[in-house]
Amino acid sequence: MNKGIRFTDEFKRDAVAQVVERRFAVSEVAERLGISTKSLYT
Repeated sequence: MNKGIRFTDEFKRDAVAQVVERRFAVSEVAERLGISTKSLYT
């Protein structure tokens, strides 16, 4: 059984874009979005 939080595809695309396209640090984006860096890497 998966107990993790489910994020929308739009949320995921925006989070990744902030790192890849806008070149923000992963830790900065994760903190701003209120998620762990592990979640963002995953």
